[in-house]
Amino acid sequence: MSQISPLHDVTTLELAQALMERLTISSCDWHRLKSNRNARASELVAAAMVFLAKNEPQEAQVRLEQAVGWLNKSVSAPPCPTHGKS
Repeated sequence: MSQISPLHDVTTLELAQALMERLTISSCDWHRLKSNRNARASELVAAAMVFLAKNEPQEAQVRLEQAVGWLNKSVSAPPCPTHGKS
């Protein structure tokens, strides 16, 4: 008897959205992970997969280029907008 994968009935878009949800940096982890290059690139690649599943390649490309920027260190986290204000 063959086994059917539990993901058999899940669409590609739903899988991509679940991955994006898992990899998105939450607000409570933002300060800890805002400069983590792997975490930032991972969330952008997951977002790109969602756009590809939605047949929006231009939006996917933007996210992929940003992800590459995190990985090659040409992009850095901006300062927190809530710090330093009086």
